[in-house]
This record gives sequence, structure tokens and C-alpha cells, in this order.
Amino acid sequence: MPDLRVVEASPLRYLLSVPDGAPNGPRPVLCFLHGYDEAAPTEIIEGITRHGPLRPGSDGAATRDMIVVAPQLPAAGDIWRRYADVVRDIVSRVQAEHGGDPARTYLTGFSFGGNGVFDLALCQPGVWAALWPVDPTRVPGGDPGLPVWMSSGEVSRRGEARFIERLSLGPATDPPADRVYVDQGMDHVGTATLAYQDERIYRWLIARRNPPA
Repeated sequence: MPDLRVVEASPLRYLLSVPDGAPNGPRPVLCFLHGYDEAAPTEIIEGITRHGPLRPGSDGAATRDMIVVAPQLPAAGDIWRRYADVVRDIVSRVQAEHGGDPARTYLTGFSFGGNGVFDLALCQPGVWAALWPVDPTRVPGGDPGLPVWMSSGEVSRRGEARFIERLSLGPATDPPADRVYVDQGMDHVGTATLAYQDERIYRWLIARRNPPA
């Protein structure tokens, strides 16, 4: 398991992983939004590392090449949108304190966290360079206008046609395009496990950046 720091902050505490060694420049930042069962009162390290880029066995590119920040909700629910400003402020703090690159800051989430990926992106233009929802439970209300890699599974495949149409998604190519839909036929948890083990998605993220302001 990478070296994880629990940062006590209000109203959301968060887990932080910063790569070892001196950086060559600003580092990419990956923000992870957890699902239903990982909210408080679940202990934060147990909850946040159950799924996602900080889970033992996930691809090492996450913690080797990126700053990973993962806030924890105070209660379970499909409520990430209520904390959109808080998440943005946490990410800005991490960028400032740890040399994160605002042009290469990405948002991922599993299940209800995948819903949060869309909710936050729709109300925060210019904050995120690319999105990685993993088996979200509902189709977003609009198109966030950003690169999207969607890892679909047991829950989201029920709305496959609507996700693909709403977000103009296509199959993964080599190299992958800016709008990708991948379904490896797994159940809900298995989808998250395979997705966060997939090095090519981290490479895809790091290749995307926001244009200069």
C-alpha cells in the first residue's frame, strides 16, 4: 500500500498520496470519489482503499506518477453534488501545497462516486481536464464537454445506449480517443477492480490537459 496521509479537514476529511522523490515539474492530480458503503462512519483508510486507485492491487501508475486525493463523505448517499465546492477547494489546496498541475487534474469515481464525477464536472467548467466514471448508477443530466473514459459494468450497462448517446462515447481504439466506453462484462465490484488495475487508463488521463487560460 502507498504511503497515505489522513488530512483532517472540515467539512470533508481526505486521504492523500504524494509520489516519492523530487518532481521534474508539476505533477498530475487524480481526485477519487467513493461509493455508498465507503462513507463515514466507515474508517477512512478502510473505506477509501476498498475500491479505486488507492486500493491494494490497483495499478501503481496512480501513486507513482500522480498525486491522489480522496475525500470521504460524512454520510452515505448520492450526494457528492452537495460538496462540489468543498472538493474543488480540497483539490486546489493539494495543488498549491504539493505541486499539483491544474492543467492535468482529473476526476474519477465509482458507483455513486461515478455519478459525482458527472455532477461536479457539469457545475465546475475549467477545473477538470478529463473524467473517469466507473459504473455510475445514472445517466448524467448533460454533456460536461470533457474527455470521458467510462468503465461500465453491471449497473451502468442497463443504460448503455443512453450513456453512449448523451456523451458521444465510442469503443477504445489504439490510441484511445477522447470519448471511450469499455464494458468487460463484470459485476459492479469486479468492474471497479479491473478498471483501477488498467494502466492504459492512467496513461490516457495523463495525456489530457486543460488548454491554457
